[in-house]
Amino acid sequence: MRVLVTGAAGMLGQDLVARLAPRHEVTGVDLEVDVTDPAALGACARAVRPEAVFHCAAWTDVDGAEADEAAALAVNADGARVVAESARALGAAMVLPSTDYVFDGEKGGPYVEDDPPAPLGAYGRTKLAGERAALQSWPEGVRVARTAWLYGARGRNFVDTMRRLGAEREEVAVVDDQRGCPTWTRDLAGALEALVDLPPGVYHTAAAGSVTWAGLAKAVFALADLPCRVRPIAAAELDRPAPRPRMSALASTRPGAPRLRGWREALAEYLG
Repeated sequence: MRVLVTGAAGMLGQDLVARLAPRHEVTGVDLEVDVTDPAALGACARAVRPEAVFHCAAWTDVDGAEADEAAALAVNADGARVVAESARALGAAMVLPSTDYVFDGEKGGPYVEDDPPAPLGAYGRTKLAGERAALQSWPEGVRVARTAWLYGARGRNFVDTMRRLGAEREEVAVVDDQRGCPTWTRDLAGALEALVDLPPGVYHTAAAGSVTWAGLAKAVFALADLPCRVRPIAAAELDRPAPRPRMSALASTRPGAPRLRGWREALAEYLG
């Protein structure tokens, strides 16, 4: 299968290319192709003629989106629409990673695919706009893959930061009133590949189970055999520009959808 991956230099993009390359003819592009430019993206797609497009290019700076929502919207919404239109023109399947931040966190339990989105901040709004733009542009071809709290070997992430700080400090303060699903990008890459063979629509593709950031930090220290202590704090103490959902765990309910393993099992392998 001929495959096009946008955002191929990112943490998820690199793991996805590594996953796909042994079995498919993969073309990865990053900043050299402007996904918001229909001419540039269209020329790239016509040259590759992909049968599947994985659109990993995105604005992922949550606080930065709060400061410049228009710029984030251009990447996350306009870019998704442009890629979907190019995929539709070629009859290619499209997989679009999205986020748990499309929810407000007030449900009190894990969110399923049919729960109504209600993003709290600009990042979630722009990602939700991208979901809707892609699905509207290519309803027969787009698979939206909502995921959460990504970490991986090829990019900056919370797990690696905690492992580093745990080796340097005796104690770290970590938020304990936000709960989600830490997801290894290597596991997610396999789920994204599987979505190509499933019907279009919205899927939840995050690790099973949930934990707070403080709980995740404790797990990192325990698995890495680091004596560092975790001091739980409230998110309000950090005074971040962008609001975050308190409980944004995702549950997968679609028949035949890929189910990721538990977050603790994946974390243990990642840190092993």
